[in-house]
Amino acid sequence: QVHLTESGGGSVQAGGSLRLSCSASGHTSGTVCMGWFRQVLGNEREGIAAIHEEGTTAYADSVKGRFTISKDKTKNTLYLQMHSLTTEDTGIYYCAAEPGIFACRSVLRGEVGAGSFGYWGQGTQVSVSS
Repeated sequence: QVHLTESGGGSVQAGGSLRLSCSASGHTSGTVCMGWFRQVLGNEREGIAAIHEEGTTAYADSVKGRFTISKDKTKNTLYLQMHSLTTEDTGIYYCAAEPGIFACRSVLRGEVGAGSFGYWGQGTQVSVSS
């Protein structure tokens, strides 16, 4: 089992920045890839960014050049640095982790698919106002 806890969400004006954190506990040594997802009420969960233990990262086209995913293995913490935020970035942001080597191959292909991840946090709200 892997337990994930997100933090760092909040309200910001368009053009601003936020950094989300995801603290992982439990059987974290088996985690092969981790990712960030965003969900707006009424919509499906959207893949934003993912990182493989080999170092490969993947991003949704909508956030490339603005968001950066990183991981501090010593702290078992995943980060999402977000710059140049727009109102379309508003939503609940979820952290996810996956221990499966096969499932994480999608990240190596540059994909961020919700179906690849088995462990999820409770989410943190990000609200961007114009």
